[in-house]
Amino acid sequence: MKIYILTDMEGISGIGRGEMVNPSTGGEHYQYGRKCLTEDINAAVAGVFDAGATEVVVNDAHGGGRHLILEEANPRAIYERPGKFPGTCPSLDESFSGIMMVGAHAMAGTLNAFLDHTQSSASWYNYYLNGEKHGEIGQCAAWAGHYDVPLLLVTGDQAACDEAQRLYCTPVTIPVKLARGREHATLIHPKKARQMIREGAEQALDWVGKQEPWVLPKPITVRLELCRTDMADALVNSAWSPPSSRIARIDARTVEMKVDSQLAIMKFS
Repeated sequence: MKIYILTDMEGISGIGRGEMVNPSTGGEHYQYGRKCLTEDINAAVAGVFDAGATEVVVNDAHGGGRHLILEEANPRAIYERPGKFPGTCPSLDESFSGIMMVGAHAMAGTLNAFLDHTQSSASWYNYYLNGEKHGEIGQCAAWAGHYDVPLLLVTGDQAACDEAQRLYCTPVTIPVKLARGREHATLIHPKKARQMIREGAEQALDWVGKQEPWVLPKPITVRLELCRTDMADALVNSAWSPPSSRIARIDARTVEMKVDSQLAIMKFS
């Protein structure tokens, strides 16, 4: 039984300040954030193996990867770092029994969600699949659903867990903090949170074979509302070619495309 774990940092236990997830400005706070990330991952990996998994692949996906402290990570798992945005899950395929998200955050525009955003706080405003607003949890569920792999577990702040349950019927969610606004959260003690994550990961494997993957009707209409008009300009034009025939301009800040694969929901280039 193989399990894939996709990680982010905003929803990691012990992280309650923005600089803790930012290597360029965080300094010692970011280094502590890396330690928290690594320990949450270790807890999930331990729980999955406790439940009988035979292989675990961990994707260090926040901001292009290279955030977890690999030397301190659980050596029983396999680790991959996908590189630049819009990162994918290179090893994920039909051989996996489930996917888990550790450290997830809510989609852009969510009230009382810690560091809510969808891909980019600077450029992405709203993101829709088949007319319904989604975020990064939905992107993960869609990528996994392409391979008939279900989303079994989400850990993060309460808003992220609520989103996972409401939109994807995620069977196990572990809230490790409660946001009091975008930049402030009330935290569960990290040691307690990691025990909750380990137990939740073990419990999630009870849903293997019972939880349905998230499969979208095809073709999929992907709509992206950006923060400024020039950002939309860049997606439909280039210096060397006429406007893209694949990406349609809906209004000044919004573009849309239709794709036939759940793996293509991020391919605006």
